Amino acid sequence: MYTLRDLDVDVILIHGPAGCGFMPSRRLEEAGVRVMTTGMQENDLIFGAEEKLIRILKHIDSNYAPGLIGVVGTCSSMIIGENLDGAVKKADLKAKVLCVDVHGCSGPNTSGAIRTLEVASLGGIISKEEADRQISILQRATLVEREKGLTSREYLEPHPGATKLSAALKIVNTLRGGGKVAVAVNAKKETAYGFADLIKAVDYAKMKVGGSSDYIGNFALDIGLPRIRRYAKDITDDLVSCGITNVSITGGLDEYPVLGEACSKALDASHADLRIIAGLPHIVPNLKTDDILVTDQPREIRNYIDKGFEYSIGEINTHAAVMSARSIIPSELGNTIREVVDGGIV
Repeated sequence: MYTLRDLDVDVILIHGPAGCGFMPSRRLEEAGVRVMTTGMQENDLIFGAEEKLIRILKHIDSNYAPGLIGVVGTCSSMIIGENLDGAVKKADLKAKVLCVDVHGCSGPNTSGAIRTLEVASLGGIISKEEADRQISILQRATLVEREKGLTSREYLEPHPGATKLSAALKIVNTLRGGGKVAVAVNAKKETAYGFADLIKAVDYAKMKVGGSSDYIGNFALDIGLPRIRRYAKDITDDLVSCGITNVSITGGLDEYPVLGEACSKALDASHADLRIIAGLPHIVPNLKTDDILVTDQPREIRNYIDKGFEYSIGEINTHAAVMSARSIIPSELGNTIREVVDGGIV
C-alpha cells in the first residue's frame, strides 16, 4: 500500500474484511490517498466476493474520478482465490488499475512492495529497469535487517534510548568548544522529513555558539518513484531556504539499504569530532561507540544500546508525524538542541 502511494495512486481498494484497512488507512489518508475496503463477510469466504468488488470499483470510478486505482488482496480474498484482474476487466473502468495479488502470508514485509513494482512495470507505470532497481534495493533491505537489524535476533525488547538532553548537551558543547559536528541522514523515504531537522538544528546551534559542521544526506532529486523525488525536493528546498546548501548527497531516499558505504566514506572524509547518524544507522558500517545514533524504532535502539552505543536516541513519533508533511518537521532532539542554545543550559 505504501508503494502504491509512492506511485501516486488516487485510491487504494483493499479486497478483504473492513478491519484489514483500519491501521494503514489512517496514515495513508493523511498522505492524500483514499483507502477503502470491500468489507468481505463470512458468506463471501464461501461464495466469493467478485460482484462486490466489481460494484465498489464502479462506485469509486464514477464518484471520485481517479486516474489510478490500486486493488490490494488480503489473506481472506487471496487464499480463496479471488481473481482481481478478472473483476477489473468486468468492471470496465475509466481509471487505470493496478491489481496486487498479495497477502499477509506471502513472506517478508517487502513481498508486497516487490509485487507492486512488478505490476506497475507490467502496467507501464514505471520502466522495467526502475522496477528491477527498486526490487534489488528491497531485497537488500530484507537482508540487512536479518543480518543486523530488527529481525537479527529472536526478540528485541523496546528501549527508550538516551535522553534528548544528554545528546543535545554533547552536540552543543562540542560546537561551543570549537569542534566539528557531522550530521548524516540515511533515512527511509518520508521519514527523512523528520530526521533532516537535525541538520537544521545543528546549523542553528553552530550559528549561535560557533564550531563547524558537515552535512550528509540521501536527498538525491533524480532517483526514485514520483512521490519519493517530491520528498527529496521538499527537504532540499527547506534546507536551501535556511541557507544550507553544503549537503553531501549519497543517493536517493529509496536507496537507504545500499548507501551505508557511501555514508561511511563521507563521514570519514569529514574528520568530525562528533558524528550524528540519523534514520537507519545500523546500515552504516564502521560506527563509533561515541556516535549519536537516531532512529524511530525502539527495538532497533535496543540493538544499539546492547552493542555499546550509549547515545542512541529514539524519535518514536517520526513516521506518524511525517505522513502529510511537505517540509521538514521539528524533531524532539532538534528542538532540544535549540532549547539548549537559546536557554543557555550548560
